[in-house]
Amino acid sequence: MALASQFLATLTIELAESYHLGDTPAGRRRIDAFSHGTLVGPRIRGTILPGGSDALLRRADGAMQPDVRLTIRTDDDALVWIHYRGIRHGPPEVMERIARDEPVAPSEYYLRNAPFFETAAPRYDWLNRIVSVGVGRREPGKAIYDIYEIQ
Repeated sequence: MALASQFLATLTIELAESYHLGDTPAGRRRIDAFSHGTLVGPRIRGTILPGGSDALLRRADGAMQPDVRLTIRTDDDALVWIHYRGIRHGPPEVMERIARDEPVAPSEYYLRNAPFFETAAPRYDWLNRIVSVGVGRREPGKAIYDIYEIQ
């Protein structure tokens, strides 16, 4: 059976500060704090609240493993918690350009995640019961994911 998907929303995350923990037993860890951002789609729209972050891990194989937690306040005042893990990898020279916050075409690297949602808002209860995949790209100072609900 082939997977089908439907566009859910675009998540745009503006990065604020980064805190480098260094080489930990798990790998090289960096915490990226978010300044703000948006979630915009046909069934949901909102903004990222303060306090979100990414506990980004650079693994021994050079791949980056995002581990994100953030909260969205929808345009109709509901709260939605989003968490996801993913993988970003590519040729070393491309990964270095991304690390320097240079523009890099999304076709030059792989960036995917698996967002999950949690909310008590009846209007968005359907989010509690879906699986989704984010197809990402890095731009200077931000991460952007087009998120698709898996049908």
